[in-house]
Amino acid sequence: MLSRRIIPCLDVKGGRVVKGVRFRDHRDAGDPVDLARFYDEQGADELVFYDITASSDGRAIMLDVVRRVAEEVYIPLTVGGGIRSVEDVRTMLNAGADKVSINTAAVQNPELIRDSAAQFGSQCIVLGMDARRIDPATTQERAPAAIPEIGFDDTTRWEVRTHTGADGGRPAGIDALKWTIYAAELGAGEVVLNSIDADGTKSGYDLELIRSVADAVTIPVIASGGAGNVEHMCEAVVQGGADAALAASIFHYGEVTLQQAKEYMLSQNVPVRLNAGAGA
Repeated sequence: MLSRRIIPCLDVKGGRVVKGVRFRDHRDAGDPVDLARFYDEQGADELVFYDITASSDGRAIMLDVVRRVAEEVYIPLTVGGGIRSVEDVRTMLNAGADKVSINTAAVQNPELIRDSAAQFGSQCIVLGMDARRIDPATTQERAPAAIPEIGFDDTTRWEVRTHTGADGGRPAGIDALKWTIYAAELGAGEVVLNSIDADGTKSGYDLELIRSVADAVTIPVIASGGAGNVEHMCEAVVQGGADAALAASIFHYGEVTLQQAKEYMLSQNVPVRLNAGAGA
């Protein structure tokens, strides 16, 4: 088994790291540059930076903050939020990002994934996806499918949502599992799979969602949304089949350290790298 990764996530709003529950009621968690430096020193395998309101506000990502974060870390950095074009991807890579995560704009224009992967390589292009559970038997009216060929059918269990920085986002009317497969075929090299239902609850990841996606694609899956303890993170990779576990609240507020998470993984025979990061 390849080493599993532990990845802190910086959700940035107004220049500050914040954390909410299901994308609402955000509370401050600190300065992104300080936190980036801290996680790099503590042995994070990678770091994810999301400007969470860039798409919902209709603006570009906070480039100056991205640059300052990139200057502080030696580990791979994924950046997302407000990415709308191949040129935006180029700008982020030039600013120091190693990977660029595309969410809302990818749903609006799937060819952005193909074009970006062709320009920079699939290893640089991450599908950011926020999914919410739905009842496949419900008769309630659904949003028109943003991408008709991967709209709902009788088997749909999770719906993709976009613009999630604002009050839980907008329904895209497309099947989350089909969307991941479609995006991987277009050239996405990785997926950050976030459960809106679990996000910020600390009640555990949506293991069924993670396993469904991990079984359907060959690209790495990063589990996101719901980590409340080290056991949850281990479940995401062992039961869910994820390649990495992403967490925010438990790291930001000192409830769990990266070292504790990795030591627990090792105790459960899950391979991890204990010496990642500049200061480890």
